[in-house]
Amino acid sequence: MSQDGYGYDRPAGAIHGSRSPIVAANGIVCTSQPLATQVGLDILKAGGNAIDAAIAADATLGVVEPMNCGIGGDLFAIVWDAKTKKLYGLNASGRSPYGMSAELLKQRGLNSIPDRGPLAWSVPGCVDGWDQLLKRFGTKSLGDVLAPAIRYAEHGFPVSEIISADWVEDEAMIKERPSMAATYLVNGHAPRHGEMFRNPAIAATYHLLAEGGRDAFYRGEIARRIVAYSEKVGGLFTMRDLEDHSSTWVDPASTTYRGYTVWEIPPNGQGIAVLEILNVLEGFDLKSLGHNSADYLHLLIEAKKLAFADRARFYADPAMAKVPIKQLISKAYGEKQRARIDMNRAASALKPGDPYAVGGGDTIYLTVVDKDRNCVSLIQSIFAGWGSGEVPGNMGFALQNRGRSFSLDPAHPNFVQPHKRPFHTIIPGFVTIGGAGAAPEAGAAAATDIKPFLSFGVMGGDQQPQGQVQVLCNLIDFGMNVQEAGDAARFSHSGSASPTGDVMVGSGSVALESGIGAAVRRALMAKGHSIIGDIGGFGGYQGILVDPATGSLFGGTEARKDGCAAGY
Repeated sequence: MSQDGYGYDRPAGAIHGSRSPIVAANGIVCTSQPLATQVGLDILKAGGNAIDAAIAADATLGVVEPMNCGIGGDLFAIVWDAKTKKLYGLNASGRSPYGMSAELLKQRGLNSIPDRGPLAWSVPGCVDGWDQLLKRFGTKSLGDVLAPAIRYAEHGFPVSEIISADWVEDEAMIKERPSMAATYLVNGHAPRHGEMFRNPAIAATYHLLAEGGRDAFYRGEIARRIVAYSEKVGGLFTMRDLEDHSSTWVDPASTTYRGYTVWEIPPNGQGIAVLEILNVLEGFDLKSLGHNSADYLHLLIEAKKLAFADRARFYADPAMAKVPIKQLISKAYGEKQRARIDMNRAASALKPGDPYAVGGGDTIYLTVVDKDRNCVSLIQSIFAGWGSGEVPGNMGFALQNRGRSFSLDPAHPNFVQPHKRPFHTIIPGFVTIGGAGAAPEAGAAAATDIKPFLSFGVMGGDQQPQGQVQVLCNLIDFGMNVQEAGDAARFSHSGSASPTGDVMVGSGSVALESGIGAAVRRALMAKGHSIIGDIGGFGGYQGILVDPATGSLFGGTEARKDGCAAGY
């Protein structure tokens, strides 16, 4: 055995990593696109902090990776503030229009919310999220952090490889939608790898934000143009919907896992599914099973099914539904759920657990840590690729389709209602060490001896909780470094019950990356798993680890994406 850079034993010649982690002392930025990473790093070098750099990088990603994010979408963040030594959670997700209801959909002859188009809209929360983060923790103005993104939008940038492939794959859909085609095609086609792309419309919109702040988006010119476009295409947005939008500061929810404390944003997002899965897995000696062995993968898949059954039944906007967060992430409930796993057989037709019986689309993820050890774990999305497929008022960004996540079952807590936040998939993660070990029901981390350990996330819809758990097990149970933990071959289970009220039929399907061998695949099939090869999404990871021994920063980035980690 050998030790990695921050003291963990790991197998000599470990084969999981595609490259070494980035190591730096003064700051690291990790994003899914190298230009965005460099923008964030430039902000740090110019004296900005992690919050400033994260927003600058996010704004740039809205230009260079527009199918996955942008100001037409929502944002969630976990911030470690070095001054107060506390964690803060921000829910910057938007709500349905006041005019949205199940009855309206029925009147329009619909029995479901369309995947695309104006009825899938919810109010975009991203810009208000930027405003809240800057006002509370930033040192730069909104205009300062938008300036690099404006330059790329005005002057153009060469499109990177994987982003170009996604763009080309959706070319036919873009051509069918006039507002999309006018914004996102170059001479009638999707930009190819290395081809220059400009978006003067988003540059003009960013200029409006730089001059007018968040109110330009929710009360000013941008809001008026969104509403005018909505009226034109049969949407439900009114000025009241945008004017009444607000983000919510929340206490992150937590559980402990083998001496570490893992933090997530509570519902309406799915972050606590990570905590549920970890509580189930903590009762097993995963290391003894062997990394990505059949028994190991079986346990993770079955624990995921249990958490997702609860996700389908209980997760919703807590302002409008009762969500038993404390019970769902308790150790006692994890023990009860653990007993439901059959090591020899994949579960099917799984029902949610009973937490009350126990006492007690596409996305981007980025993370930044600065010289003072302020940390930002930030995730931002317009949901499905290109969101709703609607670009309002020639403003250069697509509106999200997050509203399609509502249920139309009146008995379901995620039932569609006016001015309600839909269920959300995007989840930033964070891990701390020290303190007495925060209890699952604890609020924001406040112990004086608590320290940041890992700021991380894995984008990718339903893959996010299972991806985060795999990364954490790789780090904590198997001693991988922060790059290896993201590079190691993953599984992706699909077919669990969804938050719209569907029921899991059969055992679902398991996609396995090619690094997981044929013998393991056969053993999983013998347990009743349906194996579908390496098709499907395995997520997009970024992570920064603060070495508890030296204080140095180690950055890892997703080898499945175009991005990079960079530090100084």
